[in-house]
Amino acid sequence: MLDFVERRHNWGEDRVFYRDQRGHLASLPARWTSAAEEDPLVVVAAGRSRFRVDDLVDLVALVLALRS
Repeated sequence: MLDFVERRHNWGEDRVFYRDQRGHLASLPARWTSAAEEDPLVVVAAGRSRFRVDDLVDLVALVLALRS
């Protein structure tokens, strides 16, 4: 569970800010959370696809950065 701080426009996109397990402030794109409205692409996909390729590529980069 994340400790939600706020949602704001930053780095050219809508982001959700939270405190991680160590209490450090972190953020991620709001579109990756339930804080954003559902993406029209996901709605049109009607359950066949939950993610956009660009978002998955961004997620991989984030996971790799967190692991190092």
